[in-house]
Amino acid sequence: MNKNLLKSIGAVLGGFFTVVILSVATDAFLEAVGFFPPATQGLFDPALLVVALAYRTLYAFAGGFVTGKLTPNKKSLKLVKILVVIGTIMGTLGVFAGWNLSQHWYPISLVVTSAFAVWLGGKLGLKSKR
Repeated sequence: MNKNLLKSIGAVLGGFFTVVILSVATDAFLEAVGFFPPATQGLFDPALLVVALAYRTLYAFAGGFVTGKLTPNKKSLKLVKILVVIGTIMGTLGVFAGWNLSQHWYPISLVVTSAFAVWLGGKLGLKSKR
C-alpha cells in the first residue's frame, strides 16, 4: 500500500476522531455534572443547545485543523473536503435519527456550521504546515 495513501487515511481518521472523541467526552462530562439532562431525556433548552452548538462547531474546526495538519500534500484541501463530506453525511443521518431529541433547528444548524468549521480549520491547518 502506498505510504501517502496511509498518511491520507490517517489524516482523515485523525480529524474524524478528534471531533467524535471531544464531542462525546464533553457531552458525557456536562451530563455527569448535571449541566445537561441525561441523553435519554433529550435536550430542548435553547440556551443549552447554543452551548452544544458552540463547542461542537469548535471541535469540528479542530478536526479540520488536524486533518489539514496531517495531510501529506501541503497544498491540497482534498482530504479536508473528504472529512467535510463524511461529517455532512453523518450529521444528516443524525438529523433524522435524533429528530425528537432536541429542537429541530439544532441538528440542522450543526450540519451547516460544522461543514464550514471543518473547511476553515483545514485551511488553517494546511497554512500552518508551511
